[in-house]
Amino acid sequence: MTQHRPHLTAQNTAIVLDSTADFPEAPERFPNWRVVPLYVLFGDESYRDYVELSPEAFYARLRTAEELPTTSQPTPGDFLATYQALSVYELIYSLHLSSALSGTYQSAHTAAAELGGQVRVVDSESASAAIAMLGFAIQRRLERGTTDEEIDTLIARFKENAGLIFTVDTLEFLRRGGRIGRASAWAGQLLHVKPILTIKREVIPIKRVRGNRKAVQEFVSAFTSTTEDASSLKVGIAHADAPERAEQLRKMVRAERPRAEIELVTTLGAVVGTHAGPGTVGFFWFDDRE
Repeated sequence: MTQHRPHLTAQNTAIVLDSTADFPEAPERFPNWRVVPLYVLFGDESYRDYVELSPEAFYARLRTAEELPTTSQPTPGDFLATYQALSVYELIYSLHLSSALSGTYQSAHTAAAELGGQVRVVDSESASAAIAMLGFAIQRRLERGTTDEEIDTLIARFKENAGLIFTVDTLEFLRRGGRIGRASAWAGQLLHVKPILTIKREVIPIKRVRGNRKAVQEFVSAFTSTTEDASSLKVGIAHADAPERAEQLRKMVRAERPRAEIELVTTLGAVVGTHAGPGTVGFFWFDDRE
C-alpha cells in the first residue's frame, strides 16, 4: 500500500505578504516568506513601508506633519520581482489586505497572471496582524506537510471564523483616507466616545462606548464570548503608537485565556497607521484546531 505523501511543504511552498500585515520580520523568521511593501507619501516624497520608513519615524513625523500622508499599493512589477525571486518554490501563497480597502490584491493578481499557476493570490478580506496570522496557520501545515485542498479549507475557515476588533482615537484618519466604510455615519460626533469597529472586507461599526476602559471591556466580551481556553487559540495584537494599550490587551489574554498563544504583538506600520491614526489598537484571534 503506497503512503499518500503530502505535496506541499515549507521547502516547496512560499508565502508572500504585503507590508500591511505588519510583520516586517517575516523573512527572518521563515526562510520561505517575503514581504512586498506598500508606499507612504508625504507630499512628493515616497517611502517603502517599513523598508525606508519605520513605524517610530512615521509616528514622529505624523505628529508634526502639516498635511496627512497618503498611501499607494505596490505595482504589479513589485510583486513580479518578488515572485520571480522565489522561482525555486513550486507554489506561492500571496496573502493580502482586503481588496475592498486597497488595490494591492489586484496588483498581486496582475503579476501572478504572468506566471501561470505558480502563485495563488488570496484576498484575506481583513487587515494587519490577521494577514500574518493566516500565514502562520498555513506555515504550520506546510511544516508537517499538507495539500492545497487542506489549505483552501483553512483559508475559507479563517475568513469565516477569525475574530477582529479594533478601536481608533478618531474616525478622522479613516474618513480622510476614504477607508471609513459603514462607520461614516459616526464621523464628526465622537467627542469622548470610542468607536468599536471590525473588518469584514470593509470597515464595519459595532458600537460606541465612552472611554478606553469601556473599549477594553468590549474587547474582552467579544473575545471571551466566541472562544474557549485552548492551546489552539491564537491571538494577535497591533497598536499605533500606543504600547500601553497593547500591553493591557496582552494581560487580558493571559487572564481570560491562559492557554492561548499570543503569536504576534506588533506596531501598525506607516500604511495602516496613515488610515487608522495614532492610538489605534487592534485585537485578532483564531482558533486553529484541526
